[in-house]
Amino acid sequence: MPISEDMARIFRLARKTEASDIHIVAGLPPTFRINGEIILASAPPLSRDDTKRLVYGLLNEEQIKTFERDWQLCCSVFNEEYGRMRVSVYYHSANPELAIRMCNKEIKTRVQLALPEAVDRFTRFPSGLVLVTGPTGSGKTTTLNYMIDLINSERRCKIITIEDPIEFVHERKKAIIIQQELYTDVKSFSSALIHVLRQNPDVICIGEMRDYETTATALIAAETGHLVIATLHTPNSLQTMERIMSVFPPTQQAQVISQLANCLRGIVAQRLVPSADKTRRILACEVLIINTPARTHIRDHEFHQLVNVMQFGAREGMQSMDSCLMSLYEQGEITYDTALTYCTDPKMFAQRHQTQKDNAEGRMPSAE
Repeated sequence: MPISEDMARIFRLARKTEASDIHIVAGLPPTFRINGEIILASAPPLSRDDTKRLVYGLLNEEQIKTFERDWQLCCSVFNEEYGRMRVSVYYHSANPELAIRMCNKEIKTRVQLALPEAVDRFTRFPSGLVLVTGPTGSGKTTTLNYMIDLINSERRCKIITIEDPIEFVHERKKAIIIQQELYTDVKSFSSALIHVLRQNPDVICIGEMRDYETTATALIAAETGHLVIATLHTPNSLQTMERIMSVFPPTQQAQVISQLANCLRGIVAQRLVPSADKTRRILACEVLIINTPARTHIRDHEFHQLVNVMQFGAREGMQSMDSCLMSLYEQGEITYDTALTYCTDPKMFAQRHQTQKDNAEGRMPSAE
């Protein structure tokens, strides 16, 4: 789509600096998120009229109508030169502003993305539920698109995705890929998922399991011979299980536990943390592969025991978030303070670090 020269300059700078996001806010110059930090451009502050002009210059007529009706809009925008962008438009003090996610132009390899080998294994399950979790901006969509691309490269099957919005358009390799965008092709995740089941898919990818209907239908799909890959905004495996349970009323939770024990294949929980030299962000991953002990703990509603499953399952490719952070620290990729900031249990993490330090120095561990 054609864009204004002002917006083109902003996009050029974003691509040049490898910014992940752009923020157009009145009273500030164009603002970029680079390596996780907010950086202001060396430019005059934008006025309210400037932000309104930039917003309306980026949207088509139908999108403008939707925004003015709903007071908010999330959509994808594609430009030949700058690629695809996820655009969120909102009002601030009765004035429109923008948050733009710069989407990847190509799918990187697993090694380039620093993803664990278990991610490849998850894509090769014929059926079941695989969850990619983490906070906003942790690379969930990037991992999801990598998994879709790998399946597309290896299997003659039908893949249907439901996304909000579409961030990467997949070209056909071995698979048929149908990508549906929320509010463009479908009205909701839950209603779309019901219809997807009637379209003879092998693999279903859900941009986010955000409500009861979507979660319930995803579990049914995973139980009935489909591979379902979905994302959740949860920081680790324990809270992922608790979040899924909280979506359902108490009278249904026993059934949901049984469904999860039967169909869940694995969870990848992600965080992007600052590197030791502050020049980039490092992927930290928790990996839970559902084996017999994990199924038993899920059936018994002992979600806290899943951490022990990950600790004892290192040979199977599992790792807890704290173990991954400790490993990244020991490799010099991140600082100790960063590891401590992002770990799940800071007290246990500090004790483990001190024990390893004492052992390395040949000292007796502290009795505290």
